[in-house]
Amino acid sequence: MPKLRIFGGLVLLVCSSTGCGLAAASPEHDNLVPADPTRIEFVDPATVAGLSPMALTDGESAGGHVYIGYPELPGAPRLNDKLREQVRQQLADFRESSRNTDGAELNVEWQLTAVGDVLGVRLRTGEFRGADWGNSNRTFWYDRLSGRATDSAGLLSGRGALQEVARLVRQALRARGPEIDREQVKPDPYRFDSMAFNGSGDLVVEFDDCQLGPCSLGRLAVAVPADQVGPLLSETGRRAQQSVRMAAQRVSVKRPLTVTQPVPQPVPAAASTDAGTVNCGEAKCVALTFDDGPGPHTAELLDMLRRYGARATFFPVGTSAAARPELLRRMSAEGHLVGNHGWAHRDLSTLPSSKIADSLGSTEGVVAAAIGQTPTLVRPPYGAVSLDVRNVARELGVCLVGWDVDTQDQRDPRARSIADRAVEQAHPGAIVLMHDVNRATVDAIPDMLERLRGKGYTFVTVPELYGTNMRAGRLYTSGNKPIRKEPLT
Repeated sequence: MPKLRIFGGLVLLVCSSTGCGLAAASPEHDNLVPADPTRIEFVDPATVAGLSPMALTDGESAGGHVYIGYPELPGAPRLNDKLREQVRQQLADFRESSRNTDGAELNVEWQLTAVGDVLGVRLRTGEFRGADWGNSNRTFWYDRLSGRATDSAGLLSGRGALQEVARLVRQALRARGPEIDREQVKPDPYRFDSMAFNGSGDLVVEFDDCQLGPCSLGRLAVAVPADQVGPLLSETGRRAQQSVRMAAQRVSVKRPLTVTQPVPQPVPAAASTDAGTVNCGEAKCVALTFDDGPGPHTAELLDMLRRYGARATFFPVGTSAAARPELLRRMSAEGHLVGNHGWAHRDLSTLPSSKIADSLGSTEGVVAAAIGQTPTLVRPPYGAVSLDVRNVARELGVCLVGWDVDTQDQRDPRARSIADRAVEQAHPGAIVLMHDVNRATVDAIPDMLERLRGKGYTFVTVPELYGTNMRAGRLYTSGNKPIRKEPLT
């Protein structure tokens, strides 16, 4: 029986203004030891009432893949506007730069660096250009008291303060060795576009991959001590520093003096509560599947599926699942099946085995914590499967799920066309690809279900198409048969 596993980066205990919780560090980040002063403790997004995870995708246009995740926060309209403007600009820049580049990919994920009187949102961007991933960070801030949204430079009181922080950073980098070009640390807001605070109130300044030295250095950051940076902060910066400090103190008070690591307990494999009620050997079965959520329309989609008595399989992205675990619980309770779509929607076939396992394992942990069951199905982002992906799936005991009916809902905003494709291409055993982050997809569901039901179809979860015959590491694209190429070692 599958057991809950922990992969990837640190799991950080954090507090927000509404409570405490666990925020999983992204598996795409470099692992940091707890004593590292550049360690940022992210706020658990599930503790922020009204937060909605958003996604901006671009199908396969412009010569590459695009998935941009970002949050929409309650009571922060100017911050939300700034985030939307930023991600749309990133998409436009990527379209232009990848026009003649095959296999390019743009991926953006997010974390909350502070919640309280001041909100902080860190966007982590990865770009793949056919050889390796390059990562960069940008952190935005919103002051609830002033109603002002700002880049990271807004944490400082002005040009003179930025010059002094740059001097302190250059001084700290002297001990890092000759590989680092300290002369690149210039008092330019572009260079200082990702700054946040650690639990002690130190200002953590992050630099992009390859910005100050060889790309092999990975994440490069400097913590400017709180007593040195304090006089250089703006009013927004002081409130942000205080907010993070107070959150860290609340966690410290709640944290026991000695921590005993709990013994992992077996977690049952995920299954629909209605599994076994339909015999797909006799009935005309079709499996509706939804990727990339949960999102702003997922609750409405669940309402529709319940109204029509239809069950589906959901493949959530880890970052969004962590923000809305209550929607995962509802999916499970209402007879749907919850799978795994990776942590941040990066193409798994471009990653080494260790990071594939981190991405899938981190998402597995979030899903298992939410529903009390371990997901056994993985839909690789973009349907991309490599030998490493197959082997990791086999080792983790999960099956890979593709599709044979593509509604093209990411590229077509017309609900009627989305429904038409599903109905026209449906066949017994079909696996239908859709995305619950799209408004048009949700709008298409009533018409789609009515017409498919009129043709005699029954809506089931993916494993019900196969009975008990699914095997870890294999790729299944249709209920008629799997792709039987065995994973190799």
